Amino acid sequence: MKQTEKQFWVTKTLNEMTSAEWESICDKCGRCCLHSVRDGKTGKIQLIAVSCRFLDISTCRCMVYADRKKRDPDCITLSPDKIGQIKRLPYTCAYRSLAEGRPLEWWHPLVSGDPNTVHEAGVSVQDKVVSGLHVHPDDLECFISVCHFSKI
Repeated sequence: MKQTEKQFWVTKTLNEMTSAEWESICDKCGRCCLHSVRDGKTGKIQLIAVSCRFLDISTCRCMVYADRKKRDPDCITLSPDKIGQIKRLPYTCAYRSLAEGRPLEWWHPLVSGDPNTVHEAGVSVQDKVVSGLHVHPDDLECFISVCHFSKI
C-alpha cells in the first residue's frame, strides 16, 4: 500500500471518511472535554482546568463514550458540518486542523504511530486538570487561571 493510501486524512475530506477513519482522527487529548467560559467583553473562550466528570484524566478517554449524549446532554458530538460551528474546539484539535486545511501535527497518533506522543508532547490534559467529579459546578471559576494550553 502506498504511503498516501495509508494517510487517508491527507487524501479524503472529513465528509468522505468512514466511521472508523473519523474516530481515528481524534488524538485523545481530552481538551474538548474541559469546561470553558466565554469572556463577556471579548467573546474569547477560555478552557478551565476541570474536565467533564466522565473523562478519565489519566488516559484522556471518555468512560461512557457510547452513551455520552444520554449521560450528559451537553456533551459535544462532532460531525463534519458542526466543526466550524463549535468555537470552543482547541486550535490543536485534529478535526479542526483538517477542516481548516492544516496538516496533523507530528505528535498525532496517526502521524507518529504512537498513541502516547499526544501526552509526551504536552498537548493532552493528562496530569494537568481536575476531574469534574471532584469540583462543584459553583466552584468552576476558581480554576480559570490554572489552565495553560495553547490558543483556542
